Amino acid sequence: MNGFEVMRDENGAVSVLRLKGFLDAHTASDLERAIQKLLDDKRFKIIVNFKDLTYISSAGLGVFMGFIEEVRTNSGDIKLTNMSPKIFRVFDLLGFPTLYEIRNEEGQALDSFHNKK
Repeated sequence: MNGFEVMRDENGAVSVLRLKGFLDAHTASDLERAIQKLLDDKRFKIIVNFKDLTYISSAGLGVFMGFIEEVRTNSGDIKLTNMSPKIFRVFDLLGFPTLYEIRNEEGQALDSFHNKK
């Protein structure tokens, strides 16, 4: 059984989810619950840090598509950071860079939230 973990941090108005392990059809519901909890808490500025994620499947990618509309309707966004080249390729193949802001570092994503006019 491949492990998966979601850790949540708050940084002012921005919530950070740190993903670790394998994100696939079996673990996607854990990420769904974590994002739903943020929305329930009215936390719509979200950074997802992929630094410790070693694998993502299409089910994992689908989680992000399921929430982005509600997040943006509430003047928020989901920004993705710290992807390994392998993880980035999966997102890139599906056109995610045109839909989501993808930054190399979490700090860059934080700055882009704080510098929004």
